[in-house]
Amino acid sequence: MWAYILKRLLLMLPTLFGVLLITFVVVQFVPGGPVEQYLAEARAAGGTGAEGGSVYRGGQGVDPQRLEQIKALYGFDKPAHERFVEMIGRFARFDLGTSFFQNKPVGDLILEKLPVSISLGLWTFLISYGVAVPLGVAKAVRAGTRFDLISTLIVLAGYAIPGFVLGVALLVIFGGQLQWFPLRGLTSANWDELSWGARIVDYLWHITLPVTAMVLGSFAVTAMLTKNAFLEEIRKQYVMTARAKGLEERQVLWKHVFRNALIPIVTGFPAAFIGAFFTGALLIETLFSLDGLGLLSYESVIRRDYPVVLGTLFLFTLIGLVTKLISDLCYVWVDPRVKFD
Repeated sequence: MWAYILKRLLLMLPTLFGVLLITFVVVQFVPGGPVEQYLAEARAAGGTGAEGGSVYRGGQGVDPQRLEQIKALYGFDKPAHERFVEMIGRFARFDLGTSFFQNKPVGDLILEKLPVSISLGLWTFLISYGVAVPLGVAKAVRAGTRFDLISTLIVLAGYAIPGFVLGVALLVIFGGQLQWFPLRGLTSANWDELSWGARIVDYLWHITLPVTAMVLGSFAVTAMLTKNAFLEEIRKQYVMTARAKGLEERQVLWKHVFRNALIPIVTGFPAAFIGAFFTGALLIETLFSLDGLGLLSYESVIRRDYPVVLGTLFLFTLIGLVTKLISDLCYVWVDPRVKFD
C-alpha cells in the first residue's frame, strides 16, 4: 500500500503542472486582461487610476510610459514563460500570490470567504447523508410498496427542480410574503450584540433557506444510490444463508448487508466532506447575498484577477487530488479484499 501511496503522490506533480499550464495558456488568449480592466476603470473614473495618477491624456489616449508602468504593476512586462515559472515557484512554496484588484493575499481572501462556504456545504453534507442514507435503507426494505413509490416521486421531483429556482420560490414565499426568514446574509446586523444562544438561533434562521435550496440535488442522489446498493446486496446468497440460520431481520440488515451496501457511499465520504469546505455555490450565494468562495471565483474570472483564479485553482486541484487518494484508500478500509496491486 505504501508503494501505491507514494506512486499516487508522485503522479500528483505532473497532474498539477498540466492543469496549471493549460489554464495559464488559455488565460493568455482571453481578451480584456487586467491591464484592459484597469484602463476601463480609469476611463470610467474620468482618466484617473486607482492610485490617483492620471492615465489618459484626452484625445492622445494613454501615455506610453504610464502604460508600461501599469503593465509592470501586474507583471505583464515579462514574457509569458517567465511569469509561468515565477508562478510555479510561488506555488511550490504555497504562496498563492496577491489579488490584482483587492490588494490582498489570495490565501487571506479564501480564508475570509470560507466560513460562508463551510456553512452551506457542511450543512448540505450532513443533511444529505444523515437523512438520505436511512431513507434509502427504508426504501430498499420496503421496495415496491406505497412508501417506496411516494418517497421516490417526492425525491425525484425535488431533484428535478434546479436549486436556484427553488431558492427564488423560497425567497418569494417564506422571505417575502410570509416573512418567516431573512432575505439576505448569514447573520443579522446586530450579531455582535446578541448572546451565544441568540447567535445560534439567528445563524440557523439565516441558513435555513439557502441550505434547503442546495440540499435537494445531492439528497436525491444519495438516497437512490443507497436504495439500489441495498437491493443488490439483499438478493445475494449470503443474505439468504444468514436468514436460514435464524438471524433476526434487523441483525441481517445492519450487521451483514449494511457494511457491504455502503461501500459506494462510504468511499465518497472524504470527497463530499472536503468538498463541503471548498465547494462554492455561485447562484445560491448570489441569490441570498452570501459572500463565499463561489462568488469570489466568479468575480475573479469576470475581472480577470488572475492571481485569484490560478491560486484558487492550484489549491482546489491539490485538495481534490489528495481527497481522491483518500477515497481510494477507503476501499481497503471498508473492504479488505481490495488489493492495490
